[in-house]
Amino acid sequence: MLRLRRMLTLLLSLVAILYVVLCVAAFALQRPMLFPAPRAAIDLPKSQGFDRLPLGGDLYVDTYYLPAPPGAPTVVHFHGNGEQLLDQLDIGARMHTWGLGFLAVEYPGYGASPGSPSEDGIYAAADAALAWLRARGVPPERTVLSGRSLGTGVAVEMARRGYGSRMMLVSPYTSIPAMAGLSFPFLPTRLLVRDRFDTFSKAPELKLPVLIIHGEEDTLIPVAMGRELGTRFPHVTVETVAGAGHNDVLERSGPARVDRMAAFALGGP
Repeated sequence: MLRLRRMLTLLLSLVAILYVVLCVAAFALQRPMLFPAPRAAIDLPKSQGFDRLPLGGDLYVDTYYLPAPPGAPTVVHFHGNGEQLLDQLDIGARMHTWGLGFLAVEYPGYGASPGSPSEDGIYAAADAALAWLRARGVPPERTVLSGRSLGTGVAVEMARRGYGSRMMLVSPYTSIPAMAGLSFPFLPTRLLVRDRFDTFSKAPELKLPVLIIHGEEDTLIPVAMGRELGTRFPHVTVETVAGAGHNDVLERSGPARVDRMAAFALGGP
């Protein structure tokens, strides 16, 4: 009996050690998992809408800007974690055909921008870009915030800081700890996650009109999260796309979903 107890104690100790090692590994590797940070093959030219926004020191982020016609809104778009600035040209061009301005903001460590991505670093880049836009005569009341996947959390934080009169969220999540909990239910993710992007907690204080678009077959960010956020924002419309997953929710219906976003940005329901 004593030997059995010793074996059980040893086994439990080994399990505990392995669990601690797993927690340490999850903590150390979480940013590479959350921010895969695709890189651009070449530096972007300072032309054709591209520009470079200084962030202080040696850091900067690239931007892509298509000015709005006089008096028209500008859509400020924050991309997903597996995208980069160069992937936003098509949506920008489509918005521009609707008579909207368009500004896409790169993240530190993404594309051709130096640095390492983090929640605070991405917020700093977004804040600087919106301040840059305001300095060019585009006030918050003519600014429409837009985010896709990871970028939805960025858009929500910028709305909380007072930028924007409307907001569009494509495939939004409630928070990164909640997302991590879906993937790693056996880990104390709410204690381990460093970059939280907590849209769930911020949503009730945001009074601006919000449009949520979510694919019904999204296996990465469940459509249930989009619907849950639909109960949190005071003024929100939730539209789900039948048959669409995470990466094709805007593309599945051709330009129809981007056109829906453009109409909303122009003041539609």
